[in-house]
Amino acid sequence: MNTLYFTNILLHWYPQNKRELPWRNTKDPYIIWLSEIMLQQTRVAQGLPYFEKFLARFPTVEELASAPIEEVMRLWQGLGYYSRARNLHACAQDIAFNRDGRFPGSYRELLQLKGVGSYTAAAVASFSWGEKVAVVDGNVFRVLARYFGVATDIGSTQGKKEFEKLANEIIPQSLSDEYNQAIMEFGALQCVPKSPNCEDCPLNKGCFAYREGMVKELPVKEKKVRISHRAFLYFHIKCGNEILVKERRANDIWQGLVDFPMEELPSLESVNLNVSPLLTELQAFEPDIQFDPEKNYKHILTHQKIFSNFVKINIAPGHQNGMAIWAEEKGYFPLNEHQLERLGKPSLIVKYLADQK
Repeated sequence: MNTLYFTNILLHWYPQNKRELPWRNTKDPYIIWLSEIMLQQTRVAQGLPYFEKFLARFPTVEELASAPIEEVMRLWQGLGYYSRARNLHACAQDIAFNRDGRFPGSYRELLQLKGVGSYTAAAVASFSWGEKVAVVDGNVFRVLARYFGVATDIGSTQGKKEFEKLANEIIPQSLSDEYNQAIMEFGALQCVPKSPNCEDCPLNKGCFAYREGMVKELPVKEKKVRISHRAFLYFHIKCGNEILVKERRANDIWQGLVDFPMEELPSLESVNLNVSPLLTELQAFEPDIQFDPEKNYKHILTHQKIFSNFVKINIAPGHQNGMAIWAEEKGYFPLNEHQLERLGKPSLIVKYLADQK
């Protein structure tokens, strides 16, 4: 296994082809950690504006730690995988308040932080302090699987161990941080998932997948994601200047964000407002109801496709006291438009509210 040829080619390719990204021009572990958390499950083009907003608002880990979680969630709005934002905030508080504002100084110690797994720990340790530890993400899996002909399932526990072992065996003694950046960038720009330009690839002479015609087959990922379909009927309830919302709880998507009262249905085709439990309760408040069954919204997550529609309900101000009692019993709380704007909301709610303007 000619690893020297492999690493030298990547180290030569990287400076000529790398993208200029802000987290590559620093050794600050806070900035590197922030970028790596944000880019998990997120394309660079999508994550970069969020990174810039976060860093402008929270230039230090202490400022992130001191911010209300509601503000953090609002800035994260639209980026998805919201547990990352909650873990980010909790981790910042641990570093700021328990560790004197200093990140642990090694890969092993970084693993003790909340929300920091082997990939993020390796990235911070490598890029901040030059520790010789391999960074293994989806791009690295793909490059290693194709070049070295590794057919172990990358989604399996055994596969992750095998690839991490290989990655740490071939990482060079010097310029290990540069090499880690190089192999990730190579996977992102050259050895892409679909239709890579193998004829012009600088590694094609030694690439197993290119030689054996197995580029499409590698890497192997046997476990397919099962996607469920869900239908949400939302109720946009206004009484005077107040809008009723609820906080999404644990054990479901979008934990910590706010959205409207909602009924989950088998499908949107089954919507029948005459049998809605929530609308039945609201009849006592003489609601003005607006509903367009054709105005549907769709949001696609990794494991779920969400289809939704909205019922707009205006309650006359004279029912405000009764509505307040009813809302408190249901666990809803009132906000004005400015307050709602400042809180994190699912993309479905953001799209719907934008259409109301």
